[in-house]
Amino acid sequence: MENFIKWTAWEMQTPQAYGTFHLLFTFIGLAVVILLAFLLRKLNDKQNRIFLLFIGLFLILTEIYKQLFYYYVIGNGNYVWWIFPFQLCSVPMYLCIVCGLCKNEKFNKYLYDFMFAFNFFGGIITFIEPSGINHPYLMLTLHAYVWHMLLIFLGFYLYFSKRACVSWKGYLKGLSVLGVSVVVAQIINACLKGIDGANMFYISPYVGNQLVFFKDFYSHNGWLANMCLYLFGLVLAGAIIFYIGYLIRYLTLRKNPKEKVNKKDG
Repeated sequence: MENFIKWTAWEMQTPQAYGTFHLLFTFIGLAVVILLAFLLRKLNDKQNRIFLLFIGLFLILTEIYKQLFYYYVIGNGNYVWWIFPFQLCSVPMYLCIVCGLCKNEKFNKYLYDFMFAFNFFGGIITFIEPSGINHPYLMLTLHAYVWHMLLIFLGFYLYFSKRACVSWKGYLKGLSVLGVSVVVAQIINACLKGIDGANMFYISPYVGNQLVFFKDFYSHNGWLANMCLYLFGLVLAGAIIFYIGYLIRYLTLRKNPKEKVNKKDG
């Protein structure tokens, strides 16, 4: 395994933000995922669960590869704790598995609305500010690009299939999942105590926020103010994404009253 991982450590010139690699992958990727999401919008509940389970397993397998890559190549045989897989954009890896195994669609809708409001936003903002996905290794760069494009795909798929963003109250469901995720992230932060820069959801009291939008704010105001501002920004961004989607759906339904939305969502 070590030999295989090291064999795949193909170096590359780190892609530049808004350079050729970044722009080509972004625009071609968006076209592909939007088309696929639209074509797959009519999957029934059983097919949907199988599909999400497949995506979850794919994400887990690629995450295992990433963890091993950092262990053998970056960490030289030491685990790199700052990539512990519980960031905002890591959560769908677990949620897709849960949705794939759970037949309770009422419960799953909480996860669908979370993935639409917050992970969809996470995927979009990553391509707008791509410093975190550009690496000097080809496989790490591809992993990051494909992973975040999948988040965008999930957002479009859940929206087109009318599994997410079908009621104004859906945002509150997604927000409740975010709240649980934040608590779990902070528990992990408390256990790791900043070892090797570990900072789940970028709210650890032990490590500074390295996100480009919050780095300076953290250095001047500390972790508590940073956490409050970061979470407020995340909640606001998720609301903007969700209610823009809801407004588009509402206007579409007014123009096409024959189009149905699942009333059980509330």
